[in-house]
Amino acid sequence: MSGKLITSRGILADLTRALSQGTYGWVSDLCMKMTSDQAAETYAWLGQSPAMQEWLGGRSAKDLREFSFAITNKDFEATLEITVPEMRRAKSNAFDIRIADLANRVNAFPAKLATTLIIAAEAKVCYDGQYFFDTDHAEGDSGTQDNDLTYAAATGTTPTVDEMKGAILQSVTKMFGFKDDRGELMNENAKDFLVMVPLVNYATAVEAVNMPTASAGGANLLQNLPEGIRINVSANGRLDQGGWSNKMATFARDSEMKPFILQEELPQHVSALAEGSDLEFNENKHLYGVDWAGNVGLGFWQKACLTTFT
Repeated sequence: MSGKLITSRGILADLTRALSQGTYGWVSDLCMKMTSDQAAETYAWLGQSPAMQEWLGGRSAKDLREFSFAITNKDFEATLEITVPEMRRAKSNAFDIRIADLANRVNAFPAKLATTLIIAAEAKVCYDGQYFFDTDHAEGDSGTQDNDLTYAAATGTTPTVDEMKGAILQSVTKMFGFKDDRGELMNENAKDFLVMVPLVNYATAVEAVNMPTASAGGANLLQNLPEGIRINVSANGRLDQGGWSNKMATFARDSEMKPFILQEELPQHVSALAEGSDLEFNENKHLYGVDWAGNVGLGFWQKACLTTFT
């Protein structure tokens, strides 16, 4: 907009264009997006479909085991104030920067909500009545299952590269063994895993995953996993703010079933109090806002493992 007459129409158009960049990548990878048309949505988590079996004397129909979980929508907003003299003078690209920054903050908001949920998940109940990260999940024929793991670090809470490798391999191996309520494996076809770490352990995790050889010699197991299995690392600075200096989470992300739900009642909506408004007349300024209604919630715990270094 630099060098042009600044108008509310131009600001709204640029804001809408900037918002179209969408949410952060890992949010789409880890969240099932659901639309909503009411104050809260109740999700009936249905037990897994039956597996194939030998046909013996007729069909053996299996009912669906139902689990219920509700997510309540909330309203959110972000509003930018611009004075009319600022718009009139418009000597630089300051408006482009401010609008881009507003759009970036709005697009990052689902990641903020989801990270807050991840940090709280050790003490937040999910659909099966257990905490999302817990040591005693059980439903139907699954047996007792644990996605709240520990891994010993020589220094107590700060892992070495080799300890990080071991912790990642432990969590991936654990996830391959998770069963549904029919006793069937849920992640046996998983190929793509995301390891989310606080900034304090980002360099260690990147080296653990990407270094071609182990520190003691020989190939790095995480670089030579079979059947095209991939492991990627994501740094999340909000985890540091949440006290995760000695924790990491591993997620399976190549399935329609995901660990979290992003529920949307109202998509991003832009509006303004601008030319001709009482605000402009009385206070000589404009307001440009973005509204969004929705929330995040817990989904399939079987797609996630927490590791605490001890």
